[in-house]
Amino acid sequence: MKTGPSWLFALFFAAFVVYTDDYVIAGLLPEMAADLDVTTAGAGQLVTVFSLTVAVAAPLAAVLFANVPRRRLFTGALIVFALANLCAAATPSYAVLLVLRVLAALAAASMTPALFAYAAANAPPERVGRFIAVVALGVTGSIAAGVPIGTWIGGSLGWRATFATMAVAGLCALFSLLATLPRGELVEAAPTLGEQFGTLTRFPIVMGLLANAALMTGSMMLLTYLAPYLTETTTGGVSERAVSFAFAGLAGIAGIWLGGLASDRWGPDRTLIVGIGVFFLTMLVLWALWFARPAPLPLVLTFTAIWGGMAFWNSPAIQARLHALAGPVAPQALALNTSGTYLGVAAGGAAGGILLGTVGVGALPPVAAGFGVLALGLIALASRSAARTAK
Repeated sequence: MKTGPSWLFALFFAAFVVYTDDYVIAGLLPEMAADLDVTTAGAGQLVTVFSLTVAVAAPLAAVLFANVPRRRLFTGALIVFALANLCAAATPSYAVLLVLRVLAALAAASMTPALFAYAAANAPPERVGRFIAVVALGVTGSIAAGVPIGTWIGGSLGWRATFATMAVAGLCALFSLLATLPRGELVEAAPTLGEQFGTLTRFPIVMGLLANAALMTGSMMLLTYLAPYLTETTTGGVSERAVSFAFAGLAGIAGIWLGGLASDRWGPDRTLIVGIGVFFLTMLVLWALWFARPAPLPLVLTFTAIWGGMAFWNSPAIQARLHALAGPVAPQALALNTSGTYLGVAAGGAAGGILLGTVGVGALPPVAAGFGVLALGLIALASRSAARTAK
């Protein structure tokens, strides 16, 4: 198997650090709430404000920094990121910490889409999907390894030690990028705002962005409430739930890489049809297993792992497709895709909570499957429109 250039793995590590910083607080909420004298729900808003800031700021930052060389952009963003986390480790004030989380999120928003765009733009044409998949592995890796490590550090040394560790990790990411990214990068002048808007509002691109948001909504709807689903569907306890999350995370890592390979070999559209189709069928099986409760735990774990793999399989194909369609405004398109991802995560959690409180946990798989059908329909509309335009 061919290995990628050293800068590609530096991009992977940077994505790993940034996404770990977003997710890691979830494992430290009780300790942070007690130390800052706020409720656990109040501490949870530190997660919410980070995600919403990235969702809103990512497309704006992509436009504002379109003409900034990537080395300079990554340097500025990671310095701000490290300083925000270092100050977070020292502040005794919840209000100040909230502001610092916004600052760290702004840094993340300015660089996260650029990581994927740089990988795609500098990949050989036949390996775009795989290069995107490598960077995306930093996202799944942050869930599988970064969050547990950060939580362990916080549990052993206090939550402030986790923020200090994130500051050091941000500087390490900066040094790795500076050591590997080529110097003397030539940055083409970005299209005018009107041209960018015209490209980004093209029907195939808009449909692709909406499809990603729908997929994330459906995936996160069940992931957010996987614990109550497993509790009602199987006889497993806390340990079995932990195993299920681990399986889903490991399958997600494999799914991202295989999705990148498939995107290069089959093309993004065919890859998405396969990925969304398997996701839909998996949701139907999990729904049937809920009716068959108590369902055999190994069977539930198997299909949970398949679902986890398919949830991430689609990511490289969606981004490769947007990169090809958007051309010179690909970074802005990927920034909007980042926003759609974060908004989909939020919508999935909110919609799942409503279903859980009204219809019950058994409604989660079929509704998630419905979002998969919606995403598939949007992709089909986008493909037909793109084909007509190309004629």
